[in-house]
Amino acid sequence: MFDRAMQALHLLGLEPVAETTSDPNSYGFRKNRSTADAMGQIFVCTSRKASAPWVLEADIRGCFDHINHDWLVRHVPMDKTILRKWLKAGVVHQGRLSPTEEGTPQGGIISPTLANMCLNGLEAGLIAHLCARFGKTKAAKLKVYVVRYADDFVITGSSKDLLETEVRPWIETFLAQRGLELSPEKTKVTHIDDGFDFLGWNFRKYKGKLLIKPSKKNVKAFYSKVRDIVKTHVSVKQEDLIAKLNPVLRGWAQYHQPVVAKETFSRMDSLIHWRLVRWARRRHPNKSRPWCKSRYWQRAAERDEFAATVKTAEGSIAVKLLKLADTEIVRHEKIKGDYNPFDPNWEVYGETLRTKRMLKSMSYQYETSMLFISQNGRCALCTEPLDAQGGWHDHHIVYKVVGGSDALSNRVLLHPVCHVRLHALGLTVAKPAR
Repeated sequence: MFDRAMQALHLLGLEPVAETTSDPNSYGFRKNRSTADAMGQIFVCTSRKASAPWVLEADIRGCFDHINHDWLVRHVPMDKTILRKWLKAGVVHQGRLSPTEEGTPQGGIISPTLANMCLNGLEAGLIAHLCARFGKTKAAKLKVYVVRYADDFVITGSSKDLLETEVRPWIETFLAQRGLELSPEKTKVTHIDDGFDFLGWNFRKYKGKLLIKPSKKNVKAFYSKVRDIVKTHVSVKQEDLIAKLNPVLRGWAQYHQPVVAKETFSRMDSLIHWRLVRWARRRHPNKSRPWCKSRYWQRAAERDEFAATVKTAEGSIAVKLLKLADTEIVRHEKIKGDYNPFDPNWEVYGETLRTKRMLKSMSYQYETSMLFISQNGRCALCTEPLDAQGGWHDHHIVYKVVGGSDALSNRVLLHPVCHVRLHALGLTVAKPAR
């Protein structure tokens, strides 16, 4: 615990440096960035008619396990003695100590930041190399863009030859300096019309139109997980099975919510339905199919729902299995590449983006209503009434860039104009007295 606390302490000082020096299109293990942002950037780079048609799918072999310690100690701006001790501490497994001569601490909270700092410069360095090699104007026409999520990345290019003979050798040299190498089996150049998989999605152009769908591998893994849950819970109550399945279904649906997934959702719903039919028949081998259907399915909204009636103190309620196809497809708003959560100049942008992303969240709607009630429906700055037509902004009293939290005690609602005015004039606002 002491070591973990020490890592957290050093991370507080190291993370702002890592954010400031990170590549714009690096999205893994960084504040306010996600796989959906990486997906959005790939869409920007490949969706247009004139976009680069070739993609280098790169896979680093054992990235976290093979990072060169000497390189990290030389380039990471923190206490060198402490860092070297962490890197050389070793791993105790089943009572045996295994030395760690390379790689970052497994499970260490500072490890993702160290890995990111190791790979920072991949995007900027490659672009600088191409500009020096071909000149700025020609380099721009090569349409080389890097999108990285942790140790996974893709690089677009105008031709297959460019990616194989110019980009890949430079990448290999860049990684070799850090003790890393590409996996020959998993690294390949693909045409966008043939499609490629990245972060659980398949990116492919169909007659010139880019469609992003859940990848076959991801869908197969998801269904296997659902199938295993159903198989291993044959004798449990129906409501308990639903309680086990719903979080898995909800999480997977929300992950694929920003992409073209309706068809996949419907297909999965069908497969899960028949898996549950077999589950019910196995529980009652001597009963007919209509009997099983009436026992485990209920009619609601003109369709059959896998649902159980549960008695509570307030009465009986129906616990239903989630339908993937009911998930609304909502396009993700990508974060700007230059955004830095530790820079005060980006505070307004960060607050606005968070509000847009959270609008449809039930928990956020509840929090907003609580803030509205606590302020008696009035702006915390000008005290004039807030209204749904004009909207409002969610403001952090203590800015997040200086450590402010998302707790309701640190947030107030302001008119959009008042919010801009507050930041422009450097004004302060307090929590209204109730």
